[in-house]
Amino acid sequence: MDVNARPAQLDSPIVAKFIKVGSRLNTRLYKLTRGKFGGTWRVGSALRNPTPVCLLTSIGRKSGQERTVPLLFLRDGDDIVVVASQGGLPSNPAWYYNVRDDPSVRTQVGGDDRRYTARIANDAERDRLWPQLVDLYADFNTYAAWTDRKIPVVICSPK
Repeated sequence: MDVNARPAQLDSPIVAKFIKVGSRLNTRLYKLTRGKFGGTWRVGSALRNPTPVCLLTSIGRKSGQERTVPLLFLRDGDDIVVVASQGGLPSNPAWYYNVRDDPSVRTQVGGDDRRYTARIANDAERDRLWPQLVDLYADFNTYAAWTDRKIPVVICSPK
């Protein structure tokens, strides 16, 4: 058995449904409480060191509708940096394609909701940011080991 292989049970439809429902609940609680609930992640490597969560709102590339997802984030100066890890799945998350196709996004950190322009980090930026992201949430390295894709890092800069 490959120790770097993604555990098969994580790919079950029940887990996928649980994650989707949990994401929606987190988003609602976050918006309702301005991040007092849902503003930190306390799972996996973040159990003892809670990791900050922001809400990223993009426009669905197929639907044209606003789509909001809770994501772990890192501040880099005025920028907000997020990771399209999708828990190490073989494909990028839908929000990644949304921001790639339409970089106008909003992020909410606590009660602060602002407009940003998102872009995919180039290799040099990713190389600089990745260690900081792993310091923030060590499981990003685990997710990277579980997939053949290079997990994208997305930089959101204020408009």
